[in-house]
Amino acid sequence: MKFATLPTLLFLLPQTLALAPLSPSTYLHYPHPANSSQSALPIGNGRLGALIYGALPAETLSLNENSVWSGPWLDRTNRASSSALPSVRELLKQGNLTAAGQLVLRSMAGKPNSPRMYGVLVNMTLDFGGGGIGEGYTRWLDTERGLVFVEYAVGGVKYTREYLASHPAGVLATRLSASQPGKLSVKISLARSKWVLSHTATVKNGSSSVTLVANSGQESDAIEFTSEVRILNTGGTVSKDGTAIQITNATTIDIFFNAETSYRHSTQSTRLAELTRKLDAASAAGYPAVKKAAITDFTTLTQRVHLNLGTSSNSTSSLPTNDRLTAYKTNPNADPELATLYFNYGRYLLASSSRSTRSGLSLPANLQGLWNERYDPPWGSKYTININIEMNYWPALVTNLAETHTPLFDLLDRARARGTEVAKLMYGCDNGGFVLHHNLDLWGDAAPVDNGTAYTMWPMGGAWLSAHLMEHYRFTRDEAFLKERVWPVLRQAADFYYCYLFEWEGYYNTGPSISPENPFRVPADMSRAGATEAIDISPTMDNVLLHELFGNVIETCQVLGITDSHLTQAQAYLSKIRKPRIGSKGQLLEWRREYEAAEPGHRHMSPIYGLYPGSQMTPLVNSTLAAAAKVLLEQRMSAGSGSTGWSRTWVMNLYARLFQGDKVWSNAVSFLQTFPTANLWNTDHGPGSAFQIDGNFGFTAAIAEMLLQSHSVEGAGTSGGINALQSHNVVHLLPALPSAVPTGSVEGLVARGNFVIDMQWADRKLSKAVVTSRSGGKLALRVQDAASFAVKGVKYTAPIDTTAGASYTITPA
Repeated sequence: MKFATLPTLLFLLPQTLALAPLSPSTYLHYPHPANSSQSALPIGNGRLGALIYGALPAETLSLNENSVWSGPWLDRTNRASSSALPSVRELLKQGNLTAAGQLVLRSMAGKPNSPRMYGVLVNMTLDFGGGGIGEGYTRWLDTERGLVFVEYAVGGVKYTREYLASHPAGVLATRLSASQPGKLSVKISLARSKWVLSHTATVKNGSSSVTLVANSGQESDAIEFTSEVRILNTGGTVSKDGTAIQITNATTIDIFFNAETSYRHSTQSTRLAELTRKLDAASAAGYPAVKKAAITDFTTLTQRVHLNLGTSSNSTSSLPTNDRLTAYKTNPNADPELATLYFNYGRYLLASSSRSTRSGLSLPANLQGLWNERYDPPWGSKYTININIEMNYWPALVTNLAETHTPLFDLLDRARARGTEVAKLMYGCDNGGFVLHHNLDLWGDAAPVDNGTAYTMWPMGGAWLSAHLMEHYRFTRDEAFLKERVWPVLRQAADFYYCYLFEWEGYYNTGPSISPENPFRVPADMSRAGATEAIDISPTMDNVLLHELFGNVIETCQVLGITDSHLTQAQAYLSKIRKPRIGSKGQLLEWRREYEAAEPGHRHMSPIYGLYPGSQMTPLVNSTLAAAAKVLLEQRMSAGSGSTGWSRTWVMNLYARLFQGDKVWSNAVSFLQTFPTANLWNTDHGPGSAFQIDGNFGFTAAIAEMLLQSHSVEGAGTSGGINALQSHNVVHLLPALPSAVPTGSVEGLVARGNFVIDMQWADRKLSKAVVTSRSGGKLALRVQDAASFAVKGVKYTAPIDTTAGASYTITPA
């Protein structure tokens, strides 16, 4: 079921747009340069990134390295917290929400309020001289091969620029070329407006370079970095122009860029050695070899999945990407491939912004992935862990990009050490458990961030992030990973809550805590009536996260054969976690009481976490809670929720879990009509507002979720209770197929249990599926609307045992 793509051998040829038509499901393209970061094209190798404008006469590349943050480790833990905690809890139990909230912000918020923020690295300028855009200008991004290309003609000479980010070589690479010998001239420079320590240019036989050394901030021990651009030219003359390199009358110029930081290299000598090693190796190999290896590496990831949601009309699909977005606002039915492109682009961005770093200390995609042009980006471009970083990784496993998950675990390992200290100082928990609040920086800063009623005090980040490791095991079935990587995190996360939770009204409770970022009106009997507060005892999301954490501990113990107190303690705590409750209008309750919401259309869907990304409230696990979650979702949407790009994509995933494919698709259409920029980045409120990459990833995850789900449930088609021990995965094919996509196919999605799924459908019904078992084990299946089907020609009646490496064909019965 492979779909047509440009022949792989094209990467060995001189690139020109005339070689082949651009696939509307894999290419972004434009007939003019970018005029802002929201129309520039991104490339990245997981550590280094660039935004490419395609400008004339001077091109500026905004460059990033993902460990360039604003300063060194900063201990912000508020030492007054532990003494204030008993009083806060007593006030909460008494129902004095106003006084409790004020005491929390006064005595428990971090000092200073905020951790470090992500910053720009340097700008590279390629000044070609002259003026005008030339003839036949075009620029494009290939989401499969990871290339950005610019082409134009001036005076009968065709000029090309090709950009890539190589993960194998660890560098960014550029080739500039002219169609006629000796017609290419350019001045190449690096620049940074703050904290530059040294800046030099060097001309040598065969290659030249520009080197810039700088600090990331004002502190004497801030992160320091060395950046260098290495330049190799064919033909022409080379000279130094201050801190720039001027090349005149060349035919081809190859540029390699790298930067190394003190975050990963403790001494200047080791940093410089690594910088030089990568640049020397790339220069010696040459651009064609670096390009070939980069494409081979990148396509190994991107070509695992192929999606077909229908074919767009030629008049629409051939439009430049920015014009496609405009046309989509009035006629979305003419361009179903725009959703396919957005799905593919999400996978492209994840593979570009989250890769393991061989030298260690990998860093995950942040609020802007990898691409940031500012010293003070929106929200510090931090790792916000009350939804945003988790959403970044929702598509990692189901869309067959498990490798991209690893940097998230590397950050969590660093944060655990910080979180253990914060648990002791803030909450008096010195049993080795760790706590994380709603933000992290690259140092793993675990103290509360900012100082606001609705967001600061949420001690549940460790529980949510630990679930990602468990999901990684469920998808890969790697028991060594479960034992060596997952179990230490789950055990330490649970240890914190064994200390932190307090007994009240017969349950274990969190508090002070919040339902992330959502305020309520204080009832008349709970102090300042009608005032806005958010801090309370045991919000529903906390309870659901604790249920999930203790359940994960129990499942891990069972798989690894652990029968000691780790198992029995988790079982005891699980039995005393509050179950979700249903309100007067049939909705799932968000807080301990049915408070009036201060923002009825709030963007966070925290109380129905158990519907997605969790599974405790899904229809096949608990139909009652699924119905209550749906009521709350509909209440939120009718009041204006989904008002930010990322929240709209969470809504798409929630409707997918409710098997409402048409709702998934209508929200996908609304998203594409509202939030993407010209370069298809997600935004907070639409083009011109802040770029947040989480919505790109949430969209990709939602498209996968409407086609494939796989939850651990007590029994297919049952409505077992939320505390039921989960026994096996049900691989659910086409659970939420929308009527707008009656015919299509997908290849390479992954289900829990390590099953790879290929599917074709027509007339809104499954035509054929092939399930490949990568790990063996039991395969439970369900087809959309519980339709009958056959496996290898035999009607399916019960889960089947599979053999690793074997494939199983599913057809309608």
